[in-house]
Amino acid sequence: MKIYELHYSKTNTYVIETERGRILFDTGWAGSFPAFCHAMSEAGISVPSLSAILLSHFHPDHMGIAQEIADKGPVILVPDLQLPYLHSADGVFEKEKNSAFIPIKNADVRSFPLSKSREVLASYGVDGEILHTPGHSDDSISLWLSDGSLFVGDLNPLYELELHRGTTIGESWEKLLALHPKTVYYGHAKKAVLAENSKPSMAKEKPSPDDSDLYKLVSDIMKLIDRNCTMAKIQKKTGADAGLVEDVMRMYLTHQNIGVRGILDRIEIKGR
Repeated sequence: MKIYELHYSKTNTYVIETERGRILFDTGWAGSFPAFCHAMSEAGISVPSLSAILLSHFHPDHMGIAQEIADKGPVILVPDLQLPYLHSADGVFEKEKNSAFIPIKNADVRSFPLSKSREVLASYGVDGEILHTPGHSDDSISLWLSDGSLFVGDLNPLYELELHRGTTIGESWEKLLALHPKTVYYGHAKKAVLAENSKPSMAKEKPSPDDSDLYKLVSDIMKLIDRNCTMAKIQKKTGADAGLVEDVMRMYLTHQNIGVRGILDRIEIKGR
């Protein structure tokens, strides 16, 4: 088995390749299909060679080009718990007037009970399991592979876990950590390689010396957002440029329970 990391948009996506097929985990925002095709080409993978698409959840930045990709051949795998959310992002793209968006076609969906996920994955040569991991959203799922690889979408990173003890996010992580993952693949952060036989760090997030100023700036912007300040007022009070304020506002308002470190990770991926 081989894992390809694709970085072509604000969302990290992954291709899991076995001798029996290729599964794409997550996609990007509507309009990123050409960039996706380019990233796939650079990885030496043709889009039609994909067997299936699995989405961590149905927010716009994770399912935006799912149907465009499915039109090339792969089926969209949808555990039963996600079915009510299949078209939850359609209204977002309609409001945004994003003409690049193609809604998911129900005919291209292969739905199955979550309890049967091992059998479904095995049909593509994947030894693993799909787990319901709510917290970021009620339809969030994670993909665990027997080799220790773990794909969690937008579930808050482990370094924020101390902030979410006793919450749904904390409960989801407890379920995943019981599987003893070795490598965690995030939707908006760098992958984390966990030390063998050691407890993952759960310390509160702290800025590193080289980004402490940006950390404080993002923190200040988030506090002003909480006070319902306009973008213009936030710019005036913080001195931040419009692009940064807009990015922070969008990330903060669309990603529940996100912390400063999580937003910095997303900014880093966007500028990569």
